[in-house]
Amino acid sequence: MEYMPQHPTGEGGLCPKGNSILEVLNHKERLRYPLKRNGDDWIRISWEEALDLVAKGLGNAAKDYGARSLGFLASSRCNNEENYALQKMARLLGSPNVDNCARLCHSPTVVGLGGSLGTGAMTNNIGDLANARCVLAIGTNLAEAHPTVSRWVQKAKDNGAVIIVADPRITHTSWMADLHLRLKPGSDIDLLRGMMKVAIDEGSIDERFIADRTKGFEDLLRNLEGFTPEKASELTGVSTEEIVEAARLYSRSEASALLYSMGITQHICGTDNVRACADLALICGQIGRPGAGIWPMRGQNNVQGACDMGAMAEFYPGYRRASDPSSVDFFKTAWNAPSLPDGPGMTSTEMMDAALEGQVRAMYIIGEDPVICDPNASKTREALENLDFLVVQEIFMTPTAKLADVVLPAAAWAEKDGSYTSMERRVQWIDRAVPAPGEAREGLLIICDIARRLGLDIEYNSAAEVLEEINRTVSIYRGATRARISGIGGVAWPCPSEDHPGTEILHTGRFSSPDGRASLFAVENVPPAEEPSPEYPILLTTGRIVVHYNGGSMTRRSPSLMERDPELYVEVNPEDASSLNIVDGGMVVVSTLRGETRARARVTNVVKPGMVFMPFHYHGANLITSDARDPISKIPEYKSAACNILPAE
Repeated sequence: MEYMPQHPTGEGGLCPKGNSILEVLNHKERLRYPLKRNGDDWIRISWEEALDLVAKGLGNAAKDYGARSLGFLASSRCNNEENYALQKMARLLGSPNVDNCARLCHSPTVVGLGGSLGTGAMTNNIGDLANARCVLAIGTNLAEAHPTVSRWVQKAKDNGAVIIVADPRITHTSWMADLHLRLKPGSDIDLLRGMMKVAIDEGSIDERFIADRTKGFEDLLRNLEGFTPEKASELTGVSTEEIVEAARLYSRSEASALLYSMGITQHICGTDNVRACADLALICGQIGRPGAGIWPMRGQNNVQGACDMGAMAEFYPGYRRASDPSSVDFFKTAWNAPSLPDGPGMTSTEMMDAALEGQVRAMYIIGEDPVICDPNASKTREALENLDFLVVQEIFMTPTAKLADVVLPAAAWAEKDGSYTSMERRVQWIDRAVPAPGEAREGLLIICDIARRLGLDIEYNSAAEVLEEINRTVSIYRGATRARISGIGGVAWPCPSEDHPGTEILHTGRFSSPDGRASLFAVENVPPAEEPSPEYPILLTTGRIVVHYNGGSMTRRSPSLMERDPELYVEVNPEDASSLNIVDGGMVVVSTLRGETRARARVTNVVKPGMVFMPFHYHGANLITSDARDPISKIPEYKSAACNILPAE
């Protein structure tokens, strides 16, 4: 493997998951042949039979119940070309119901940051963090979830930057902090509003920036009237002095970086959480300069690209709104299509609701495992079991694949050509390095073969050919040609022409909104959908750990990583452990309104009394998480559920 020390972001470094990737690629459980269900068993079949079955299953559902009875889940692990082709197939069939796992992690960024700044993406590149003089990390344990980013934050600290971490837990990230704000779970907006109020009252906001480049400031001022740091302290559990100190450090710094992840987004007020982050950055003028901006940190290798490609219920490629007739007209022409569906379509979780109700009858799922990753996962299992037809395209036989009628073996990233877009908007091309095992095939070719059987005009011979179409139809990718992105480091979008250098820092002169101004939103905190009660007295939150990835279908097959963290566990504060008769290392049963799961107890002070933490990479964690949703972005509230814990019998 080539480690690319000259890469502008990675500098040749790999996280533990990258170091173990060969164990995954070469794993004996890789899917190698197409399979069809035979009762509770599986039969190996030819590709011709498999593709015919898939086309028949999707086609019959569309014929009998209409195209909107079809649901499609694209993959943030697949390349841009596969995601573009899948959403194109869905829409040419007449279904607007296409989504990807960004719905479960960063849809509030797409909607919330997009509404504030005009673009729902990271404003600066990752390496630019070294130029920050203050780093505010809120709702993110980046040292574990994003180790490469953590290295750049450490560089900023080594250069003299002050680090502020807002997180209820003591984490590897908080170890870097000069100031750790251990706020109450779900009180992020209250903290951010308190910091805004301090900056306004002390005159450390950027009045020129506000006047010249934003709108909505008067509404924000009215919203903050009467809101004091003392009130923020009462609501967050953070001392008034710490809130004031954090506000001063952030607002007065020459260049402040604000970093967030799913601790901000995965709430029923996730969109407003993101808007509050943007508000703080905007009123302090901490955006559009080296070291100053907003870094939303995505969790999968191509979650940014999947959204860019239009694999979302609300958007056609390039974030053209599916509800805008001009978007439909544009792609009718681009794709030579007589008709296309308007949107928005159903989100991933709405598709599951509709499957339970019999409105969605068939689904095509690529590279995602909703039976493990969806909240209230038992409901998702029931929804998929209720379908007339399910096809899953995967590299392993996941719990979701086990429910399918047909399973298609796909090539993994190293076994195919294509482009990926990282969370810093960096578009990069990857050439196939090794052959796929057995008869596994590139996802793009699978999609094209199915589309051909459905009578659709989707004919691509290679990923490079799809990228050429993306260059024509997605304006921010127009200059991201294969030649440009094949070099080490690729190019950061927007790159509107082949002679454009790409954009490492957004919003330097104007914002991406139609009038060039950013919008300030007057938001207020919304409490979690579930509060602790006598029956469920403890607050459960979930998150990532450094050695595992997403639902664990890959990393839990790595012996090296499983040696580090082999099983589901739950962190419990010693006070709670004592009152509940829980011992360190003992098995416990964690229950919520949705069911129960078993985990091993880790008694530790890293969590506050009254809360517990569970990593979501293992089977069982999402059986009990909350499926309450943000009404705007439709993201589920993974980060807050009322639970009870008892020693296992």
